[in-house]
Amino acid sequence: MTLDSPAADSPATPSPATLDLPALLPPAWRTALAPHLDPAATAALSEFVAGEYATETVFPPLEDLFAAYRLCGPEQTRVLILGQDPYHKAGQAHGLSFSVRDGVSVPPSLRNVYKELAEDLGVPVSRSGNLTRWASQGVLLLNAVLTVRQAKPGSHANKGWEEFTDATIRALDARSERVVFLLWGGYARKKAALVTNPAHVVLEAGHPSPMNPRGFLGSRPFSAANKALADAGLPTIDWDLTSA
Repeated sequence: MTLDSPAADSPATPSPATLDLPALLPPAWRTALAPHLDPAATAALSEFVAGEYATETVFPPLEDLFAAYRLCGPEQTRVLILGQDPYHKAGQAHGLSFSVRDGVSVPPSLRNVYKELAEDLGVPVSRSGNLTRWASQGVLLLNAVLTVRQAKPGSHANKGWEEFTDATIRALDARSERVVFLLWGGYARKKAALVTNPAHVVLEAGHPSPMNPRGFLGSRPFSAANKALADAGLPTIDWDLTSA
């Protein structure tokens, strides 16, 4: 499955004027999030997002808004990597945190992720910034804020997305099977408080941005995540994006 061929249970992309965010989720996620969402707040968020898509250039494209959820169901999620908000330049964001489509230049933060991955596990550095292969293995690549206006980073912060994605973390926390939460940077690390189930593992580090000279490189998150999964008797992630 690729992002260009959505899962069969993914609803058709509606007109922004009729946007209902929960209705766009795959059924399993809709069920998992329902106990953790406030209907009035979710309706207000839907109205805001609909207005933005109707009047502004917003990323990711509406059809990719819930790509992370389509590619990685709640029962399949073994690792969560939390970003902040989508890339704000044209052609970059496609619904997965840190990821860009094939053919798009690898952004600086992702280059540092690749550098750490090579140091940690010795895997080759991918020429592509497309992380779909991780998502298909159970890595939920989630941003805390799922939309952004073109060229205006943070423009959709504090509009209700944070509560929506906090609900996602709470839904995963409610699972009995281990989930490993990779929280990179001060913003993501604040979400550690949402993980209260001792079955799960939280691995914190600095943000991989080149503007953060320390705190991420050397943190070895990929081997640590795989160890946490193996310790729980779960399959590990093949982090090598260059393998067949």
